[in-house]
Amino acid sequence: MTKTFTIAVTGQSLIKHDIRNTDDLAFQSVRDVLAKADFAFTNFESTIDGQHGGWPLKGSFFGSSRPVVLDSLKDLGFQGLSLSNNHAFDLGPSGILSTLEEVEKRSFLHAGIGRNQTMAARAGTGSFNGRKVALVAMDAGPGPDFMYAGDAAKDRPERPGVNRLYLTKVIDVDPEAFENLRLIRDRVGYTDMDLGNDSQPDDRPTLDPKNEICIARAIFRRAEHFGRSVKVDEANLARHLSEIHSAAEAGCLVIAYLHHHHWASDWYEVSTWVGDVAKTCIDAGAAMFVSHGAPVLQPVEIYRNRPIFYSLGNFIFHVKSEKSQWTAPEIWESVIGLCVFGEAGDLKGMTFHPVVIGSTSSGQNTILEDRLMPHLARGADAARILHRFQQQSLPFGSNVTIKNDTAHIGF
Repeated sequence: MTKTFTIAVTGQSLIKHDIRNTDDLAFQSVRDVLAKADFAFTNFESTIDGQHGGWPLKGSFFGSSRPVVLDSLKDLGFQGLSLSNNHAFDLGPSGILSTLEEVEKRSFLHAGIGRNQTMAARAGTGSFNGRKVALVAMDAGPGPDFMYAGDAAKDRPERPGVNRLYLTKVIDVDPEAFENLRLIRDRVGYTDMDLGNDSQPDDRPTLDPKNEICIARAIFRRAEHFGRSVKVDEANLARHLSEIHSAAEAGCLVIAYLHHHHWASDWYEVSTWVGDVAKTCIDAGAAMFVSHGAPVLQPVEIYRNRPIFYSLGNFIFHVKSEKSQWTAPEIWESVIGLCVFGEAGDLKGMTFHPVVIGSTSSGQNTILEDRLMPHLARGADAARILHRFQQQSLPFGSNVTIKNDTAHIGF
């Protein structure tokens, strides 16, 4: 009999409270689902306020957590955490050091932050039920340069921080608009000196002088259409791909992870560049690609018999009701994916269990602070979540079948 290995993946865990002390059966059912996996993985969407202290580096979107929340994630059954995200640096380098310390105390497999860039980019590795697993975790921002880890150089110490996938936001405009923008730049006297000043505290962007201009940090690119896009730094991506390749060559089943906030206006729309990055990661040897950032569940795609999760939305989402923009029902709904792999790392099948954060129907509870725990969805809630997931995934060639309160992809 072929030995299989099951990985559980969930939405991101923005967790601020200890949620262990409950006898809620719908929450206990979530733990039961995760227990079916040999390895369960989530994104820890926070930074630890621990013994290294730190100072808030954000305004209203600041977030940090006490170490006890990691015990909640451990109790739920998670063995792996990605740590690369927009909240990882909310307490600065001190928060990075505290997070590393507390995660390692609890023996989580982890990746995505480090004392310097070399350590932050390193794959986290471990062995579970006789199978070697590796995690390479990246963050694509947007975020300031100083949140990303740096190696030491002459007269410059190392910087603890996040593992960066370096990319640049670009606004595409047609040739006429491009020439008008160039004229505006010249007439207001916007010079290279202004570009350098506006770029602080980041480094100034690298531009194609014929086809790109930058005004007040906004990069415009000559194109045949109008739109928003990103430009991925190929040399930076190549370093991440090399780490994935090395881990795969060492016999690990590799999870490639990406966090980003470069969303389309429609949260359900998948940006082309994310698919391009996902597929290059799989080409380099990753057994699966998982992404978070967009606050809703997005499609699953199968590429070379390996899954791409474009966004798994939220699994735990501890936010405040006051002036919150996070009230849409779909923000509080997602799935737990159980992915079964064969010995060669080939995908054998997937099962999806729908979850709602906070109640049996996410639209009934308007007090966001009370939505503390994910619940396994049943009945109409399960049908709604799974049908939406099915319809989203169909254009990507994924045949999701629904039976009772679960969904499946088989081969």
